[in-house]
Amino acid sequence: MTYDEGLAQRIRERLGERPAVTEKRMFGGLAFLLHGNMTMAVSGEEVAVRVGPDRSEQALARPEARPMDFTGRPMRGWVTVSGPALAEDAVLDHWITTAVAFADTLPPK
Repeated sequence: MTYDEGLAQRIRERLGERPAVTEKRMFGGLAFLLHGNMTMAVSGEEVAVRVGPDRSEQALARPEARPMDFTGRPMRGWVTVSGPALAEDAVLDHWITTAVAFADTLPPK
């Protein structure tokens, strides 16, 4: 599966101001890492967002989010955000802020 380069670029522009942001191609998509911790990944026209286990329920209350099910079982602490909703800058900004906030709580790798 390929990933939406336009969506990746929008994320890149927003994360670019932060130090220690790296990108890594993974599973046919593009992952964004902060201090070595994965924060989000673009796959196709969707984004997997690491929200943390304590924020999963709150994240899933948003209409554009659903449980991330990469392996056949929902992954705790992650959500998938649908592509159409991500066209709105405010929605994308929310998910980037949420992912970075969680990543900032983790020790660097």
